[in-house]
Amino acid sequence: MRDRDRPWDVADTRLASRGRGVILRRLVRSPGGMLGLALVVLVILVAIFAPALSPHDPAQQNIIHRLKPPFWMEGGSLEHALGTDSLGRDILSRVIHGSRISIFVGLAATAASALLGVGLGLIAGFLGGATDSVISRAGDVQQAIPFLVLAIAVAAMLGPGLVNLILVLVITTWVTFFRVVRGEVLSVREEQYVLGAQSIGASNLRIILRYILPNVAASIIVIASLLVANMIIFEASLSFLGLGVPSSIPTWGRIVADGREYIADEWW
Repeated sequence: MRDRDRPWDVADTRLASRGRGVILRRLVRSPGGMLGLALVVLVILVAIFAPALSPHDPAQQNIIHRLKPPFWMEGGSLEHALGTDSLGRDILSRVIHGSRISIFVGLAATAASALLGVGLGLIAGFLGGATDSVISRAGDVQQAIPFLVLAIAVAAMLGPGLVNLILVLVITTWVTFFRVVRGEVLSVREEQYVLGAQSIGASNLRIILRYILPNVAASIIVIASLLVANMIIFEASLSFLGLGVPSSIPTWGRIVADGREYIADEWW
């Protein structure tokens, strides 16, 4: 049985390798793509080496130096290159350390959302029937509620915390993966190579993982790459509202929330 599967396996491998080559060539030839890649790599490196790059402890308070301006303004200095906040904390250090939370939450929430949404999409699309109806109706209910309203309600019930924040983001975004994957599976499952695998007795799990999943992987990658940025914005929004991570942890949303009272006079 496995020997009969090999022609499809070899074809899938060749198509996947060819697709990766095309994507890499397009990325290298695109100035915008290379610039975006460089910026993403830069932010990731800053997040990884935040303790070494940060000039100060992001949580250290010094009321004497509160609301210091950035170095290019009168009264500023390179000691606090981007100035300080209302508690005398170094803004540059807080931005650098805040990138760690934003990147981690963005990647972790996207991965968990993809795992849930893709898994349910594969099951619903391949099995169909009552299973598809139940999962699809659950997705309809979730989409009927505005994201921010649902996120605030779930966050209020679970309370602040990094794990709870990721759970909130997963609960409110899994349908994005589910809808796309389910639609593609409904089409792919009628292809000849899937029918051929079924005719030789391949199990449903093998068909899903070996023949269907690789053919919907491109859409999953695209959605995930876009959703990471959205997750970072969602995390910042919830942190701005006080429903994200605890206030003692610096995040980009919390930094904006802390500074909104001083925007008219001390804009930094």
